[in-house]
Amino acid sequence: MTLEQLKYPIGKFEQPLTITKDILSQWISDISSFPTRLKNEVNHLTDEQLDTQYRPNGWTIRQVIHHCADSHMNSLTRLKLTLTEDQPTIKPYFEERWAELIDSKKMPIAPALKMIEGIHERWTALLNHLTEEENSRIFIHPEHGKTFRIDENIGVYAWHCNHHLAHITETKKRNNWK
Repeated sequence: MTLEQLKYPIGKFEQPLTITKDILSQWISDISSFPTRLKNEVNHLTDEQLDTQYRPNGWTIRQVIHHCADSHMNSLTRLKLTLTEDQPTIKPYFEERWAELIDSKKMPIAPALKMIEGIHERWTALLNHLTEEENSRIFIHPEHGKTFRIDENIGVYAWHCNHHLAHITETKKRNNWK
């Protein structure tokens, strides 16, 4: 596999021209099912396997799992800010620096999996009850210098779930892990 394929095993996010109810429903389903899909792939992995990088100079599987907890926690916060404020400017964070902190590099994955389960349960409850008007609310992302609609961001995070899950499943395949 090329470095690009290792980085983006499912490709980069491609936003459809029109976000239909069916597309939105599928994205919400991907977000909702992520904790179970993730647990099924990682619960049996050894510490040595968890500390395997998914690509050269990339994060370990352990860091990917902790990153998902961090990232999805931030996404839920951004959603709530967007639902309760008028075009909020969200706070970006240095995900690569967070991944180097001791809790991401050395802690067991169980706390991150618990966080992901709770975050996704609350997140999905909100996502399943958004109105068309709420889906069109926007936030400002200063790092990217543009605005994002809630429905667009749902797609980005459905992709994010599947993207990082593929890092794990592809690493398992390459290493012949069950």
